[in-house]
This record gives sequence, structure tokens and C-alpha cells, in this order.
Amino acid sequence: SYFSFSNAHARSWMGAGINQRKHIDFGLQKDWQNGSNARLFLSWNSADFTIDNYPTAQEFFEYKHTGNGYGRSADPKNVNYWKNNNDHWNQIFLTAPIHIVLPKKFNFDLQPYFSMGQGWDASPGGVATEGQYTHNSGGAAVPAGTNMTSFFLENEARQVGAVAKLSYEIDSHNHLTLGYWYENNQTIQGYPKSVTMDNGAAASPNWAKYAVGGAMYGQNAGYELHSLFIQNQSRYLNNKLLINAGFKFVMSNAWNRGWSGQNKNWIPGNSSGANTTAPLPQLSISYQIDPNSQIYVNAEGDYRQPSATDMGWLSASAPMLKNQYSIKEELGYRYHNKYMLLDLSFFNYNVTNRIVDQYLGMNSFKPFSIGNQTMRGFDFMIAGREIHGFSPYASVEYLHATQDSNVFDPYQNIMLRSKGTQAVMAPRIMANFGLTYTYKGFFANGAVHYTGPQSVSIANDQRIPGYVTDSLSLGYHFKPVGFLKSPTFKLNFTNLTGSVVRSGAMGAVYSAHDTSTVYSGSKAAYTGYGNAFMLEPRFTMTGTISTSF
Repeated sequence: SYFSFSNAHARSWMGAGINQRKHIDFGLQKDWQNGSNARLFLSWNSADFTIDNYPTAQEFFEYKHTGNGYGRSADPKNVNYWKNNNDHWNQIFLTAPIHIVLPKKFNFDLQPYFSMGQGWDASPGGVATEGQYTHNSGGAAVPAGTNMTSFFLENEARQVGAVAKLSYEIDSHNHLTLGYWYENNQTIQGYPKSVTMDNGAAASPNWAKYAVGGAMYGQNAGYELHSLFIQNQSRYLNNKLLINAGFKFVMSNAWNRGWSGQNKNWIPGNSSGANTTAPLPQLSISYQIDPNSQIYVNAEGDYRQPSATDMGWLSASAPMLKNQYSIKEELGYRYHNKYMLLDLSFFNYNVTNRIVDQYLGMNSFKPFSIGNQTMRGFDFMIAGREIHGFSPYASVEYLHATQDSNVFDPYQNIMLRSKGTQAVMAPRIMANFGLTYTYKGFFANGAVHYTGPQSVSIANDQRIPGYVTDSLSLGYHFKPVGFLKSPTFKLNFTNLTGSVVRSGAMGAVYSAHDTSTVYSGSKAAYTGYGNAFMLEPRFTMTGTISTSF
């Protein structure tokens, strides 16, 4: 068994804000002599953090050229005050898998799991006008000019399920597995409003003293999933040939319902649902040509449906999104000897009803479908064995991803000419180079990463250039001292050159003119720069001291 607890406290790297996190992990395992075992794993995470303000292109360039930041404010009177832009979240995860060795070459596995989260996001809710709001407790009117807080309240984000498998050793060559997977995924979301506290901070949305606005409304969204699967693993030619073939059939019932009032009564006509199925074949073959060389082939069908929380951001009366479905093929070669190891693979993906996330601001996203895509390319990796203490590593990926269909933009009521363009957030080139050095107790590792230019809008009318990131680690392993078995000191450096670059988009947008995508407090103040972006944090140095006992 084991138990671990961690506590983290950090300031926001851009602007004002304090972030805190507490985390617990607990594990327990029991083994029996016949190979059976039972395990228990429990994890709890509690976080209070400032919701980052992600910049538009205009805000990014202003920061890059002038140094003026875009982070949260330390002024309680400012609408951008960090304590009125914060998130509180509690999450617990529990699983208890068992493996039972049965007579006559049978094995049984059962893995139940449970995940439960509760919390809320707070963001500025504007300024009250005369007679606009009344307090839920007492009915007193909220004075005009009072600052308000809008909430995204998730009373429940629950996921419960189990996977059961029965395996049979047919003979020395074949191992057969039959199984069943069940999952129920649900969220209950609400959107209350409160008076901002006198100190500028957001109160809890459950604090009646500050709650306003009368009956609350929200959504209940989720899905129930049943899946049957079968798989056989075969080994032939003295185990040189390994074949895994399987088939999974998924049946899903999804729903999205609007509700109002303290009792969360359903709103008639404000609901949607869909029953869907997905056949998922899978085949992988590998052949060991000689002790140094191997070839492999993988092919599979895969699907994605929006999570319960994602569906909760969609209108409850809107039609359900069709599931994304992908067909994937991969052909590869591996080689290793005493000097090096390498891996080269070619891949091809065909995606139907591609689902991507549209960024809504305040750590919120809404899924939407952008039609069909094709993705093909190759991955290459090479690593050297240690020579005089040095171990090099390099990898490169080429990705030719294209949009295969035009997409309708409901905000501008036009059909975007997106067919044949570079797929959104799919850079053509990604490359890495690393070098590790060890000498007695001393160790060092340096790495450089390159990501090529990419489109950040479906219309391909907004892009970000390629960028380079780098990191360096230095440390020393000391000899054991008393009960300290492995005292180690380590320094980590990131963004050594202090580059101010955009490292990705927060989500996809239809085009650079989509006003629903970027959070700016008011649609009227929107500047027309399309997406919002993640930035590479400035130069950072951290140090750790650790040991085992």
C-alpha cells in the first residue's frame, strides 16, 4: 500500500492571482500465490485557481512589443480583478480492479470505476441597473451600480462504469478475450448570478446572502454506454509473429435537458437525445525479422462523442452532434543495436464528422462539427546509446492534414470555403532534439522543440507562425547518507531565450470574425481578431531537492 499528499501554492505568471492545489493518492494491493490480485486506488484533488485571461492576437502583439500584460488585475475595483475570475473544483476518483485466475486456463478481470467532480467558475457579470435584480433571501432590491458575478456551477460531473473481461488460453498460440463495458456519464449544470462581495471577490454561488435573480436554470446532459468486445492474440513462428485482432461494438444513449427552479424541473420541449452505435474493428500485426529489426502494421476504427460537460454547453433543444468516426492505418519499422534505436512509421487517418472544441472564454468550450478531414504523414525517431556519457535523441513528424469539406458558419450565415485548406490546429512539421549527459553523480539534459505554422480558424484566415521552445535540466545524485538513500538536487530551466511566442490556440473558430469565440467582457468591445491564444511562459527556473528512504 502507499499514501501520498501534496500541496501546491503558486502565483500567476502573468498578472495577479494565487493558485492553490491539494492532492491525495492512496493505493492498496493484495496478491495471491496463484496469480490473482485485487487493488484499490483512490485519488482526491482540490483546486482554487485564477482563470487565466487568454489574449487575442491584438493583445498578444501589444504584450510582445510593449510589455503591457493581459493578465488579471490586483485592483478590487477593476472588472478584471482576479478574485472575481476564479475557479473552485473538487474531484474524487476511485477504482477497484480485480484479477482472478480460474481453473482450466480461464482468467476473469473486473475494473469498476467512479469519478465525481463539483465546483464552479466565477466571472464578472456586469453592473446592475435600477430594479434589475432582487436578493433571493429577503427580496430586497439590488442597488443600481452594484457589481455582479456570473457563475458556471457544476453540481455534478459524474462518471461511473465497469469493464468485465473473461480470458481463455485456447492453446500455446492463441489467447481469447470476451468483454463488456458499461459507463454512465452525467453533468448537472447551472448558471446562477450573485452580487459581488464588497472586497471585489466572488462569493460562493451557494451563498444565499449574495444570490440574486430568482429561479435558477440549467441543463442536465450525459450519456449511457454499453459495449461488447472480443479480442484474440496469436503468436506464431517462435513468437516472431504477433497478431492482435479484435472488434468492439458501442451503443450509446445521449440526452440533454433544460431545467429551472430549485427542484430542477424539466422545461417542456427544451430537450434532445440520440441513440447511436459505433463498430470499432482493430488489427495489429508485428513480425520480428531478426533480433534487431521489426515491422508492424496497425489498423483500427475509432470514434468520439462529446463529453457530458461539453454537451451541457450546447442548447438543450438543438439536435445532437453526430459522433466523429475515424479509420486509421499505420505501417512501421523498428531497429535497434548496441549503438542506436530508431522507429519509422507512416500513417493515414480518414475522419468523418470531425468534432473540435470552440473556445467560449473562462475555461469553457463548446463542441461543434466541421465535416470531414484526411490526415497522413510519417513519424521518425532516433536515439543513440550512451557514448562517453552523451545520449542524443531526435524526432520529426510530418503531418499533411486537410479539410475535406466546406463548413457552414451560422454566425455569419455563410458557407466557408474551407475545402482543401490546412486542417485547423494541425502543424505540418514538429521536431525535437535532445541531449543527455551523465558523469558519475552529475546529470544534464537539454531539449529543443519546433512546431511549424498552423491554422487556428476553419476558414484558414487566421494563422500562427512556427515557434521554438527549449529547456535545460542540471542535477547531481549524491551518495547515500544515513537513511537518505538517493539524495538528489536538480535545477530546471524553461524558455532559456525568453521567447514571446504563441504556442497554440485555445480552440477552433469558424473564422477571424467570429465574435462568440473570444471572451472580452462584452461582445460590443470585440476587436475582430478571432481566436484566443496560449503563450509560452517567460523564462522560468525551478529547483527540487528529493530523496528516497
